[in-house]
Amino acid sequence: MALHSYRIAREPYYRPAGDEIALFEAAHADRLPVMLKGPTGCGKTRFVEHMAWRLGRPLVTVACNEDLTAADLVGRYLLEAEGTVWQDGPLTLAVRHGAICYLDEIVEARADTTVVIHPLTDDRRALPLDKRNELLTAHPDFQLVVAYNPGYQSVAKDLKESTKQRFAALEFGYPAAAIEAGIVAHEAGIEPAMARRVVAVAERSRNLRGHGLEEGASTRMLIHAGRLIARGVAPEAACRMAIVLPLTDDPDLRDALAAAVGACF
Repeated sequence: MALHSYRIAREPYYRPAGDEIALFEAAHADRLPVMLKGPTGCGKTRFVEHMAWRLGRPLVTVACNEDLTAADLVGRYLLEAEGTVWQDGPLTLAVRHGAICYLDEIVEARADTTVVIHPLTDDRRALPLDKRNELLTAHPDFQLVVAYNPGYQSVAKDLKESTKQRFAALEFGYPAAAIEAGIVAHEAGIEPAMARRVVAVAERSRNLRGHGLEEGASTRMLIHAGRLIARGVAPEAACRMAIVLPLTDDPDLRDALAAAVGACF
């Protein structure tokens, strides 16, 4: 199997917040391209990993950035000892062998790069390999999934409407406090009561969004704090290291966040 190493062997832990699992399963059954929208660290990537495991499909993940080229996605010719050899890129691998291809933070990629996905997101379901003079028809099991955070992107870096309207979309947010505390307790290995206190810090930081903070503390940051606590670090010190200092360099905001930590512990 060409994508054996891309299969997820163990079930990734995921706590659903609504009907997102059923909706994704319905989209996958029809191979609809899916867009995941939500703030950083809220569980989008973990959700895709869980769904790939649940559906028994290989998962090819690409972390998009401004240096990503179409050749990085599609593939290129390489010079080897025996001559010039074509090497599939991650998108081509997924298209050829029927994997889920996950483009994380797609808005960070250049527009001339993301345009290569357009023929895969309509009735054509095909990928032009111009350098090989080949039109690759997608495997019946291929599905394209993209994710991005619409909250902090500038207009210049937002997705084009011609790209957005090719996708069905699922919107993610931070889980309800009880669910989030359960996630933190499980992932960090701390007591539920301690996890609830860490989540309380996050809730206070999220109230500062738009008042100096672009984003509040993510679930990922809370898990980092919880892991430090599980290692014996004092809770206030763990929250300062994993939440307060990464969130802002502004002294006043740091003081406000430190006060929130002190109030919770």
